[in-house]
Amino acid sequence: MSNGIVHLVGAGPGDPELITLKAVRLLNEAEVVLYDRLVNPAILKHASGALLIAVGKSKSEPGRTCKDQQQRIIELLIEHASLGKRVVRLKGGDPFVFGRGGEEALALVQAGIPFTVASGVSSVTAASASAGIPITHRGLASGFAVFTGHEAESEDPSVAVPFEAAAKIPSVVFLMGVEKLPVIVRELLKYGRSAATPVALVERGTLPDQKIVTGTLADICQKAADIRSPAVIIIGEVVSLARELSGGLVAQAAVPATTP
Repeated sequence: MSNGIVHLVGAGPGDPELITLKAVRLLNEAEVVLYDRLVNPAILKHASGALLIAVGKSKSEPGRTCKDQQQRIIELLIEHASLGKRVVRLKGGDPFVFGRGGEEALALVQAGIPFTVASGVSSVTAASASAGIPITHRGLASGFAVFTGHEAESEDPSVAVPFEAAAKIPSVVFLMGVEKLPVIVRELLKYGRSAATPVALVERGTLPDQKIVTGTLADICQKAADIRSPAVIIIGEVVSLARELSGGLVAQAAVPATTP
């Protein structure tokens, strides 16, 4: 009987110093690590004794859909764990925040493979904080919601972004939404969000080359034309605090990405 196990581990938002102590321990103990494209390579030094397998999804892979790639990841997890290996599935941010961690956990249960989950720092909060934007603030935002930009134009009601509801939420955060920014802006305006609502895009948040662009729903598409993925989109009055807080916010020297 196999004693293998899979650990679904969050690598954090990019800055390798934002990885948790638990994640470091699990990487130190790992025999196999399957890691995503956005995981900072500097983090992989904690798994120096493990077999490292890059499984990041990329649109540039011809003939392979994201669904195909995800199925291959699941097959690899089950294969190595079935051999009795200690396997870490290393994901950017938190494995259960748009990281397909739930899908992989379900597949492991069905295969009879035990697993654990080590939460990670999500870019939802980390990128906002590194830009000097508190996504909740007394008098401005009593709550926030997070959506995936990938589904901004989906006709499937089970995954579609509920823009009518989103337009009423004080702070709204979109992940993986750079390409859909015009759609996001259009839909929020359609459902009554003011064109003067502040917006910020934070590209490569928490990393040394972080880039921040701010504007409003009226002009953010033009201002953010040069922003590239990965980036976090923050919409709401809290974005207006970035200018005030920038006077005292000290940019921390995050460890740059390096090859393992």
